[in-house]
Amino acid sequence: MTLDAHIFVERDNFELDVALTAEPGEVVALLGPNGAGKTTALRALAGLVENNGEIWIDGVRVDREPPEKRRIGVVFQDYLLFPHLSALDNVAFGPRCRHVPRRQAREQAKEWLSRVGLSDHVRKKPRQLSGGQAQRVALARALAAEPKLLLLDEPLAALDARTRLDTRAQLRHHLSAFPGATVLVTHDPLDALMLADRLVIVEEGRIVQTGDAATITAQPRTDYVARLVGLNLYRGRAQGGTVFLADGFPLVTAAAQEGEAFAAFPPSAVALYASRPDGSPRNTWPGTVTSVARHGDALRVEIAGAIAVAADVTPAAAVHLGLEVGREVWASVKATEVRSYRA
Repeated sequence: MTLDAHIFVERDNFELDVALTAEPGEVVALLGPNGAGKTTALRALAGLVENNGEIWIDGVRVDREPPEKRRIGVVFQDYLLFPHLSALDNVAFGPRCRHVPRRQAREQAKEWLSRVGLSDHVRKKPRQLSGGQAQRVALARALAAEPKLLLLDEPLAALDARTRLDTRAQLRHHLSAFPGATVLVTHDPLDALMLADRLVIVEEGRIVQTGDAATITAQPRTDYVARLVGLNLYRGRAQGGTVFLADGFPLVTAAAQEGEAFAAFPPSAVALYASRPDGSPRNTWPGTVTSVARHGDALRVEIAGAIAVAADVTPAAAVHLGLEVGREVWASVKATEVRSYRA
């Protein structure tokens, strides 16, 4: 049950042109900034948006078929459960659409609700369910239809942090048992890293990077991906162990490269000083603090200067340095902390 799709959608001043593939049992996550085209791609696969490309599922072209004949299961961000139906009848809806007799459809629905841990909630209406329970009913409804392709549109976005943690683990379990291909749209990098086998990064209607989590996090290729995985990223021309950025600023790196290259390092690798540090480390430059914000247990400090950089410092260090917007500081990064790779 493979997916092989070329999605081409034109809307106003926006054009989406992406090729998506997924193998049986594979979960592919679409990530990208708002307006990149992720949800449009998902809706095109489902037949809810006109697609001028081609969609093949299990070797059969389906883009000319109406949505109800595509054998695609969809879990929307808001779940879209039928408010007047019980959890049981919501899940039975899929089999009934495939002309399964009512009694048999309800038996299948009971089995699916049992699989997602909701045996005691079969008679409840959606308004009587928690967010996590509603998400599981929506997933059961999609899977009960025996789809060849499963589409998930921000399936955890409506949940609070605690419920999201538990539901993510349950969703991972159910996806691992699904034999077809799955396409997941999410803004949350943790959801993507925990649930997907492969990440596809979409920006401005085009795929800019694809690969497994290890590849994406180790070698981001755009500013969006770098922010997603928490790295400072620069592009320039490498000569030996130095990457010269567009304005000529030299970044000394841990390994030699030649030609167009990226240089990356984490905010935690940036050291800040009130004055130029003794010994003048090779990657050292002055800058001005433009923002200070809480980031986990640290403070994320954004600095403008010869190169813009994000640095993570402890609250104690921030107090010691008097870090605030407008404060002039010196930034430094050891060459051993700067990774370079081909652009």
